[in-house]
Amino acid sequence: MPASASHPDLPEILVVGAGPAGLTAATYLARFRRRVLVADGGSPRACWIPVSHNMPGFPHGITGDAILRRMTEQAQEYGAAVEPGAVGGLTRDGEGFVARLNGREVRTRAVLLATGVVDHHPDLPGVERAIERALVRICPICDGYEAADKAVAVIGRDDTGVREAAFLRTYSDRVTLIHVGPAGDLTANGELDRLGIELIRAPIDNVRLEGDRVTALSWGGTSRAFDLVYSALGTSPNAQLARAVGAAVGDDGRLVVDAHQRTSVAGLYAAGDVVRGLNQIAVATAEAAIGATAIHNDLRHADGLMVR
Repeated sequence: MPASASHPDLPEILVVGAGPAGLTAATYLARFRRRVLVADGGSPRACWIPVSHNMPGFPHGITGDAILRRMTEQAQEYGAAVEPGAVGGLTRDGEGFVARLNGREVRTRAVLLATGVVDHHPDLPGVERAIERALVRICPICDGYEAADKAVAVIGRDDTGVREAAFLRTYSDRVTLIHVGPAGDLTANGELDRLGIELIRAPIDNVRLEGDRVTALSWGGTSRAFDLVYSALGTSPNAQLARAVGAAVGDDGRLVVDAHQRTSVAGLYAAGDVVRGLNQIAVATAEAAIGATAIHNDLRHADGLMVR
């Protein structure tokens, strides 16, 4: 049994990632009276949210920073430790794990990965500022409602852009797909005509913010103004730590888990965007609650504290 199982000063469980999934798991585990350490690698996707209007319990909206601040305070209220720093490596240690964090080894009985994904932002000057101002957006499920009856552009490089543009037709009949990838990567363009979506095949040279609108400059000097621009360029899962210990991943690179958020490696759990593709805070927190409860019960079982 790892030393963390009996040493009162060592964490029993390491949570990697301090976004909504990681912080929810930390709160649950701390309330289960588990010693839990959260490795905060910095800048989770939630910090990009200007205002979320579909976060349950906040009818007037809440910023991503406020969500993270409240959730951090809640986890710490019950004794979870949150430490800035990225986990540099993860290995098996008997029935537990050893993680490299801030130049030291952290031994734990279980690990929950809430490492999320990395967005593929358009390679455009000022795109970060545009995202902060909600003029360039990355989640139509989160904020498609705010696109109602507006001029909307979707930047894509394959059929994902077609699907996102089609989704946004729920809200507006002024949707344009700007395809910036190779022509052969767009195979569903017939659907665009059927749905009344304009198609522009051209690389975008620049994004200029003018008040509350976006002017995208491209294709031979032609410029177009849009109320909102959505990026449909995809994401890459942060699954490197799981791969290092042999955890199974799906075709999309996300971690494969069971109904209790267990990966294929005993003692390793995962929740949030690194697991499945809906990329919603409500989904991430629900998975974290399931995973944290499974960790607690699995450790109880290992310690002989479960009813037979």
